[in-house]
Amino acid sequence: MSGAPHVRAATGDDVAAIAALEDENLGADAWSEGLVREGVTGGLPTVRYLVAEQAGVVVGHAAASIVADIAELQRIAVTPACRRTGLARALLTEVVRLATAEGADRLLLEVREDNAGARGFYAAAGFDEIARRRRYYRDGATAVVLGLPLGPTDGSAV
Repeated sequence: MSGAPHVRAATGDDVAAIAALEDENLGADAWSEGLVREGVTGGLPTVRYLVAEQAGVVVGHAAASIVADIAELQRIAVTPACRRTGLARALLTEVVRLATAEGADRLLLEVREDNAGARGFYAAAGFDEIARRRRYYRDGATAVVLGLPLGPTDGSAV
């Protein structure tokens, strides 16, 4: 897909596209369209959804929960055809900006222990391992908990 990516806050019009990305990227661990709709439309007040568009098509999304001084990246996904193009990085940068603007001083996330690509992506963005959660995923896989201290509002932490 051509055209520069654009990251923006998700709207109700994006719910179906986000749910489709959930299914495409997360399979059995995907969130339902109803849960996505609740988060996007404000039913979950701590949750922020972002989408990445290219040529007017939603090709990625991120969901983060921001409560007081802690932000948690709950989801980040990019359609396979658009991976390794900087979209996930753009989404992560915007999550960091939002979290910092809302007063969070750290960003946490869980990633599958066996997902070397994602772990490398987060390591390159400055995340460090802080814990492990055994049998966290439906298939029994371990989650690695990563953390990123958030700095000044200029977004330089990512």
